[in-house]
Amino acid sequence: MLQEDEISNLEYYLKFIEDEFLAQGMVVTIKTKHKSVVSAIESAFLKSETFCGELILETSVPGLGIKQNIGLKIKIEVDKKPPLGFEIEEKLLLKTCSFYVKCFVLEDLFAGKMHALLFRKWGNNVKGRDWYDLEWYIRKGVNLNLQHFLSRAKDSSDWGKETISETEFTVLLTERIENLNVEIAKKNVERFIYNPKVLDIWSKQYFLDVVKMLKIKE
Repeated sequence: MLQEDEISNLEYYLKFIEDEFLAQGMVVTIKTKHKSVVSAIESAFLKSETFCGELILETSVPGLGIKQNIGLKIKIEVDKKPPLGFEIEEKLLLKTCSFYVKCFVLEDLFAGKMHALLFRKWGNNVKGRDWYDLEWYIRKGVNLNLQHFLSRAKDSSDWGKETISETEFTVLLTERIENLNVEIAKKNVERFIYNPKVLDIWSKQYFLDVVKMLKIKE
């Protein structure tokens, strides 16, 4: 959601989602569940006001040459009290029909990724995709919206001050790199990479050098 709305209910929208899939020739069922506040993902990303639904595709996707049924699940998450201070833009998609979709701008997506990278609560379960994405954003020259990062960090109670400086953010990121198990990060992400050899350069020193090129949105 683009603003706080504690009244809105995800279930209201589920029928519309089913209808849109049906219009594309796909039958879906939607299983709704309320997330527990004690789950790891809730503590890391979500709040008790968040609901989750799972889409289960029950038929093959027409036009893709897939003859057998597929079992694909898509998670839907709605945050009814999102951390604010972000910007959105509309993107035009032409497949399978023409429509516009609202998206976070890249600077705010980068801020969200850094929040996840720095404050995941999953112990030693390193997410290699966090570090792959960090590298991707910096390589693309995307500026990080530090103010939106601050909104997220305060919202998750991971930062207690009203402001955060570039220096303070850099210290957080540097400490996270110093404690990174690089080999676990590689193993976690390599199965998703077409050429895992691109991960050979990964090391603590590599990421320390990469983040020197990180730019903050002014």
